[in-house]
Amino acid sequence: MVASARAKITEIDTADAIQMADDPDVVFVDLRDVRERQRSGAIPGSFHCPRGMVEFWVDPDSPYFKDIFAQDKRFVFHCASGWRSALTVATLSEMGFEASHLKHGFTDWVAKGGPIENCL
Repeated sequence: MVASARAKITEIDTADAIQMADDPDVVFVDLRDVRERQRSGAIPGSFHCPRGMVEFWVDPDSPYFKDIFAQDKRFVFHCASGWRSALTVATLSEMGFEASHLKHGFTDWVAKGGPIENCL
């Protein structure tokens, strides 16, 4: 499923994503569980959207819609390894929402020296 999703979506390499970290027109969306964020930290300024709620938070017709997803920004979704985010972005694409994902996830972000903020 992940391979199929990756074939249909835009993937961003970690080095390129790190260069986007200070871009005010880019929103990093963290799909990881809150405990993962507390344990490992997060991309500074990232928006936390639990994987189980993403379709509802993105859909403007949903009672759970979040205004952040109506902004004219570039959305880069991520998880720990890039699997959940690949599936998520493929689903969002089917919903008509344009987004990309961090190909190798937050784990690679940390390994490559990307900035991190504490989430405790």
